[in-house]
Amino acid sequence: MNNFVFCTPTKVFFGRGIEQSIGENIRAFGAKKVLLHYGGGSVKRNGLLDKVINSLNASGLPFVELGGVEPNPKLSLIRKGIALCKSEEVNFLLAVGGGSVIDSAKAIGVGLANNCDPWDFIETKTAPDKCMSVGVVLTLSAAGSEMCNSDVITNDETHLKRGITSEAVRPAVAFLNPENTFTVSKFQTGCGIVDTMMHTLERYFTGDADCDLTDRLAEGLLIAVRDAGRAAIANPEDYNARATLMWASSLSHNDITGCGK
Repeated sequence: MNNFVFCTPTKVFFGRGIEQSIGENIRAFGAKKVLLHYGGGSVKRNGLLDKVINSLNASGLPFVELGGVEPNPKLSLIRKGIALCKSEEVNFLLAVGGGSVIDSAKAIGVGLANNCDPWDFIETKTAPDKCMSVGVVLTLSAAGSEMCNSDVITNDETHLKRGITSEAVRPAVAFLNPENTFTVSKFQTGCGIVDTMMHTLERYFTGDADCDLTDRLAEGLLIAVRDAGRAAIANPEDYNARATLMWASSLSHNDITGCGK
């Protein structure tokens, strides 16, 4: 087994009804004014955004909204988010969505904390050492961005898709309610299953030193995702299956299946 350092500072609140506690819990992370960041209309149509807003209001937390995140989050919207947060004196970013929304929030946090354009780190091939605090309300079991140290964005001027890797961009807190994935289509559920498996396999197939324990963790995750995936495809509202997929997407990309490899 190789030497390793393992740290996942993301605090996870998992299970039914956790939306009610979002406001009070992000207050504990220093939130005073929040950017509520999301994608299209699904979080509005299914009522999740209203639940989050109600929790923020109940906790007396002011917020501003920025929607419109697209798959492969665009630098232009990230820049708009940075400017909005500066003018509104936001100090906490709350992403309500999947990997693209989370990555967009991370990039906004990098720009705010370092007072720069986040694309500067990509051009200079350097890693930021600070990021404004990011919280996540997850709606898709796939990318694992809710606990990982990476952030992938797209420059819509140059059409380049690039990533930032830094411990600074791991979210501070994540709220994972499997019920929020019940309406995810069979196709997108399948895509998320593949994404989770690939994050695991990338760490599993390596030329590094053998680590039997880490291998067994990875194998167990793959088997569980295989079985839960079949169950979720057959019954989209199978809570246990959706819970397995959601937790697996986080564990597949928070580095636990790579320790000692």
